[in-house]
Parts: sequence; structure tokens; C-alpha cells
Amino acid sequence: MDGQVKVAVIYYSATGITYQMAQAACEAAGEAGAEVRLRKVRELAPEEAIRSNSGWHAHRLETQDVPEVQLDDLSWADVLIFGSPTRYGMIAAQLKQFIDSSGPLWAQGALADKVYTGFCSTATAHGGQEATLLSLYTVFYHWGGIVVTPGYTDPSQFVAGNPYGASHTSNNGETAPDDVALTATALTARRAVQVAARLLRGATG
Repeated sequence: MDGQVKVAVIYYSATGITYQMAQAACEAAGEAGAEVRLRKVRELAPEEAIRSNSGWHAHRLETQDVPEVQLDDLSWADVLIFGSPTRYGMIAAQLKQFIDSSGPLWAQGALADKVYTGFCSTATAHGGQEATLLSLYTVFYHWGGIVVTPGYTDPSQFVAGNPYGASHTSNNGETAPDDVALTATALTARRAVQVAARLLRGATG
């Protein structure tokens, strides 16, 4: 790590819920002094499936100018913040496919010693939020990463109630992230930047 902390917020979102949380993460990281990249993962679903859901199709058009993530974004960043909707207690296949492409960087040790964290959303309450985050963090352990969570480090977390990362229940995509979810997302991002900054000062001090 050298100079300004660099943050990549990497997400998958079908109808925009996780995208809104990604935006909150970017804003908080920027306010904490980081240089930030927002990157979406490549869509894998067929065109007919996307067009069959008006919200999905509309969101794809809304975010068509958001750059797709490349492996270079992993190399560039000091902090990597991943966001995903939950699929059976795990991250979405689209994000998993991108992670699976990171093997060459992992083999070089290029993903070690970076700061990692995450956020997620579910359609229903108790829909696998904690399991999704924990399964995501397993990847970071394999990479040799430094996992930073919000914990209960702020009074707002006693309302949000998820110490593993930010999460939100969307009621099948009908409920946008509220202040509780967005505050938790911002805290998650801010803590990751703060820890990375301390590591940076230790490396250069």
C-alpha cells in the first residue's frame, strides 16, 4: 500500500437493491479519504430472463455506464468491498464467476494482505444474510486477506444487528435500503478504509 487508500466496490445487483448499497459504500469510502472505483460484475443471465422482469431490465439500463470489473481492479485496490444479493445463503453466481477468475492473481500472492469486507441483501427476513457474508469471507481467507467487519463498533449497529457486514431485507425487491441498512453499509466501508490507512501508515512509518 502506498499513498492514498484505494478502494474498489465490486457488486452484483439485478433490480438495484444491492447497487444502492454499493453507492453508499462508495460515498462513505470517499468521505473517509479514499480513492474509489465502483465496478459491477458481468451479467450471466439470458436476455429473455432479464426482459421478463421489468425491474431487472430497467436497472440494467440505469447502470449501463457502470464499468464492469476487471482483474486489474483487484490488483489496484488496497480495500475490496464486495456486495451481492443472497442466493440460497450464498453470493450470486455472477459474483462467484468473477471470483473464480481470480486464480492467476491468487497464485501470485497478489490478493494477500489487502483489506476485505462485504454487504448483502435478501428477499425475505432470515434469508441467509449472515451465511452469505460468512461464505464470502471464506474466499478472503483463501486469498490471505484481512477481513474487517462493522462489528458492534457504533451505536447504530445495535439497531442493524449484523456484526458480519451490512445487510438489508428487500421484501422481494419492493423495499429499497433504508437508513439502517445504508448507515451499516457506510460504517462497513468506513472501517475498512480506516484499517487500511493504519496499515499504510505502519508500512511507511
